[in-house]
Amino acid sequence: MKAIEMEKAYNPGTFEDRIYSQWKESGAFKPETGNSGTSSAEKTFTIVIPPPNVTGVLHLGHGLNNSIQDIIIRFRRMKGEKTLWVPGTDHAGIATQHVVEKQLREKGISRHELGREKFVEETWKVAKEHLAIIDRQLAKIGASVDWTRERFTLDEGLSRAVREVFVTLYERNLLYKGNYLVNWCCSCGTALSDDEVDHEDMPGKMYHVRYPVVGENGGFIEIATTRPETMLGDTAVAVHPDDERYKNLVGKKVLLPLTDRKIPIIADPYVDREFGTGAVKITPAHDPNDWELAKRHNLEIINILTPQGKLNDEVPEKYRCLSIQDGREQVLLDLKDNGYFLHDEEITHALGHCYRCNTVIEPFLSEQWFVRMKPLAEKGLASWRRGELIFYPRRWENTYQHWMENIRDWCISRQLWWGHRIPAWTCAGCGELTVSRTDITVCPKCGSEKTTQDPDVVDTWFSSWLWPFTTLGWENAECNTSDYNTYYPTTALVTAYDIIFFWVARMIMAGLEFTGKAPFRDIYIHGLIRDKKGRKMSKSLGNGLDPLELVDEFGADALKFTLAFMCAQGQDLLIDKESFKLGSKFANKVWNASRYILMNLEGRNIVKNPSLLPVDKWIYSRLNNAAHDMSAAFCSYRFNDAGIAAYEFFWNDFCDWYVEATKLSIKRETSDAEKDRATTVLLDVLCQALKLLHPLIPFVTEEIYGKFPEESRPGGLLINARYPEFDNNLHDPEAEKHFAFLQDLVRQIRTCRSECTVQPDKKLVAAVKTNAVLSGFLKENSELVKLLAGLEELQINTEEKGYESKPENTEAAMDGGVGFAGTDWEAVLFLGGAVDLKSVKAKFEKNLERDKKYIAALEAKIANPDFIKNAPPELVEAEKQKCAEAKERTGKIEVYLKDLK
Repeated sequence: MKAIEMEKAYNPGTFEDRIYSQWKESGAFKPETGNSGTSSAEKTFTIVIPPPNVTGVLHLGHGLNNSIQDIIIRFRRMKGEKTLWVPGTDHAGIATQHVVEKQLREKGISRHELGREKFVEETWKVAKEHLAIIDRQLAKIGASVDWTRERFTLDEGLSRAVREVFVTLYERNLLYKGNYLVNWCCSCGTALSDDEVDHEDMPGKMYHVRYPVVGENGGFIEIATTRPETMLGDTAVAVHPDDERYKNLVGKKVLLPLTDRKIPIIADPYVDREFGTGAVKITPAHDPNDWELAKRHNLEIINILTPQGKLNDEVPEKYRCLSIQDGREQVLLDLKDNGYFLHDEEITHALGHCYRCNTVIEPFLSEQWFVRMKPLAEKGLASWRRGELIFYPRRWENTYQHWMENIRDWCISRQLWWGHRIPAWTCAGCGELTVSRTDITVCPKCGSEKTTQDPDVVDTWFSSWLWPFTTLGWENAECNTSDYNTYYPTTALVTAYDIIFFWVARMIMAGLEFTGKAPFRDIYIHGLIRDKKGRKMSKSLGNGLDPLELVDEFGADALKFTLAFMCAQGQDLLIDKESFKLGSKFANKVWNASRYILMNLEGRNIVKNPSLLPVDKWIYSRLNNAAHDMSAAFCSYRFNDAGIAAYEFFWNDFCDWYVEATKLSIKRETSDAEKDRATTVLLDVLCQALKLLHPLIPFVTEEIYGKFPEESRPGGLLINARYPEFDNNLHDPEAEKHFAFLQDLVRQIRTCRSECTVQPDKKLVAAVKTNAVLSGFLKENSELVKLLAGLEELQINTEEKGYESKPENTEAAMDGGVGFAGTDWEAVLFLGGAVDLKSVKAKFEKNLERDKKYIAALEAKIANPDFIKNAPPELVEAEKQKCAEAKERTGKIEVYLKDLK
């Protein structure tokens, strides 16, 4: 073989784009042509990507989510399964329309001036531009999605599916239209579902107002409210039925200040007697709790707002057309002038904001379309209870159960132009409402041609709750070639915990209702990415990290490996830019180790069925264990465990020990046959290691794999190679036990050399006493120990014989012996001639005195009751750990000093 040239420095920017194009062009991402080079795999593994908003750019949360999915997909593909990862984007109704309207405003145009048809055309242009950007970003981070199956929530197939589902729900009496209280964004001009409202604590005021009791001369009820302008829509005052303060007033009426209306005093257990004055104003059209109470008591419902957030004609004339804020100020002024105002107080209260534009949400009475969710939720709960859904980690099942058991009907209509238009038509002649799979031009009831389609669109989530089956061609399921018949139900869903109900629960309900099957089995819920202070990353805090900038600086493998390594199940990730040096250093280690091996192949030959030395058996057993541990971790979505296993095997077992050990055969004066044998084994272990690491660092492993001599590996791309399987024949507990003994001995010798400041080039003499079994193993591998520990001579003695006498001509070297021990062995390292023993003893004595003072201070701190009481438990444990480590260190120093005397 010839030596393989590799760039000295690891520079992912020189090959990542090329490697990705190679994968894509070869069809490696397609289930028909990938999957270890076969297309006959019976077992399928399918993930549909959580679709990012088409107007957005990928943030680090997307980087985490897609990195995790890519790891799973690559692992399953290498396991030989028929693996499909479907890419796609969400049309993001409000977000996309908001972007386009902003662009139009900059040109001095409103969407109404442009008209609906032209506006939708403009929005499609923006969507397509952003879609191309997102696709490039996904490719840049290495997402191995099947691009030939890319979907969009507004594409033709999904549009047909959305209409089919809407009509079917209507036919099953699971969809209705009516006047209900909804979350209303006056800026976006649309209703929002509960989970599209962000709640934030804000400073405010509680205003105390006098409501005169009719017929009670001077009598009044004190009301406390944060929204005095809404009192113009009050239709009752409510008290608790058991509240003795107001029992004699129940059934009477109060005069609503600033109006000529009289409203009743009613009793309802909803009222909290301990809150405020114990009497509350009831404004059914502008408070969800008041809405429910009004239905129980058959109260009048008065809407006082326009969709634009202005006071309407239901209020006294002087307040009409005022904004909410202006109306509040005028009402407060008039309350004070008329003697109704008592006092106010500063408070902090939670206010709902539009998730898109951050406008304060108004509870608003409006005619909307709703899905009856309880029947769907019952199926979702039953499926989970049957064990058809598995959450990772399992604790999220409690959240799922709580939400499903307390579900409310879903408002799905949005007053937008961008999205799936509601397939409902109203006849101007007879008023008939028709919901149809096809467009209506003639009223089916009276024959009139004056029909008008509902102007609203459905909520964006109404298309994305169908995502798992509509992306696979559910609407064409009768076609035998449909992916739906092959890949549905999908296997796994990977998502963050902040949208368990937004999306996860709804997908489950939709899948069960329309396909009769849960849409996936495994639900892996990962944490959120936060900065090192635990804050959520956001533009306003300026703490966000751009995944593409990280790729440019560190490489896509560094991004993926770092995120996986830090992704402990059930925990958020605390990350900053420096964190990604972890992945970069690991990829660099893989590059440098591989470069060292491949550049030393000159003149070597591959040997068939090479014999194995004890160290070879050990590394194969360690490789075997790593394959087992990593496979188990991938299958149970424990990505940090997989990352740790990969790191420990490659960096510690392979590089620090095995590669160094092979220098005995490859670098020293041995026969060509031995060099060929050792090189063959080393190349094979490296080849298997690259396969092992590929799901976590795919680019660098593929690049190195492609440089291997053809005779040393199977053909094809690494992405399609078979993942290493646990092989019981390679499992060698005895080799691992013996080599662990060797490692312990070498580590202690190295530690002793370091602490005694022995120069690296100084060769020492060591004597080891152990049992017959370990003694035999040590004799067989004595040259390896001498190489790794920097020894000139290694004496090996059995416990029965004790230490041998000093060999001739080594009197100086045998002076200054320092002892240490491990399980079933003890050893002496002789320092004479290598160091100034007096200086070493003086250093140890100084360190011992320092450490004893340190231990005394720690023990006093730990024994202090005030410290134990006030300090966080983790700090107390940390101090105890420091004390234990210091005691261990002093114990070792005391042994050294005793030996040196």
